Amino acid sequence: MTKPELREPVAILVPDHFNEHASCRIDQIFQRVTIEQADPALVTEEMRRTVRGIASFGGINAALMNALPNLEIIANFGVGYDSVDASHAAQSGIMVTNTPDVLTEEVADTAIGLLINTVREMYAAEKWLRDGSWVKSGAYRLSRLTLRGRSVGIFGMGRIGLAIARRLEAFGLPVAYHNRRQVEGLAYQYHPTLKGLAEAVDTLISVAPGGASTEKAVNAEVLSALGANGIFVNIGRGSTVDEAALAAALASGTIAAAGLDVFADEPNVPQALLAAPNTSLLPHVGSASEHTRRAMADLCVDNLVSWFAERRPLTPVPETVQVRPRS
Repeated sequence: MTKPELREPVAILVPDHFNEHASCRIDQIFQRVTIEQADPALVTEEMRRTVRGIASFGGINAALMNALPNLEIIANFGVGYDSVDASHAAQSGIMVTNTPDVLTEEVADTAIGLLINTVREMYAAEKWLRDGSWVKSGAYRLSRLTLRGRSVGIFGMGRIGLAIARRLEAFGLPVAYHNRRQVEGLAYQYHPTLKGLAEAVDTLISVAPGGASTEKAVNAEVLSALGANGIFVNIGRGSTVDEAALAAALASGTIAAAGLDVFADEPNVPQALLAAPNTSLLPHVGSASEHTRRAMADLCVDNLVSWFAERRPLTPVPETVQVRPRS
């Protein structure tokens, strides 16, 4: 998008350590106001008076919104926005946008890579080569697990879930799913409960968003239903998993292995998961390529541009689709 024609610079609040490309674009178009962190106690009188937008990775609560009486829009960097109080924003007449679609394919690629790495122990095999064990001790052991003959359940059949499902089809694997409601026109088998899905498959991939409705949805009961040959992969949100139950399931053989890109208290990963030999762990890199993060940054800023230049959002979240610009 080109620079909007604004009668005066619009102040956009940006918490520290934001995306560099997005920050540079904001500097070119708006008046960027930085704050050390998204804490209402750090809001100055000038910010209260001038700030009309926020660009952030999330972490925007009701208290911060209330501290900024002229706030019109929160441009969230990322498709997940569970750390933004979107319900309070809607009640307060504040638009919330996110960055869907531009990261779908990258995250789906990561999910498949994480699944294969978990099943075939690619990380451990590479380490065997690099540390000289292949020369000293011979070939790496045969992997106990395989993708062959597996059936996959997807928890969260949205844009990313569908992209993962299409990739799995190319692997010749049957796909089923669980959502809050069935997706109209989708041929994959639908299960109305997560436990029911876990009982029907041996590989469960979670792409579910965070929030109260999915808090620890993948629990001991679901993992038990997945079974001793089961593989669990999480590319969605760490909060959707009972990590203590997962660690126990891995240790006891309740499930066979897990691949995780997200955790409940990032960057702090439970020691029990770090120590588990049957895990493949990544530091939340699902969309972390320069190409995709730049596209996300552009969409984040384009939402601000569109809101203030054309008085409309590009990608509003469902909770705030009815919010209208202030006169």
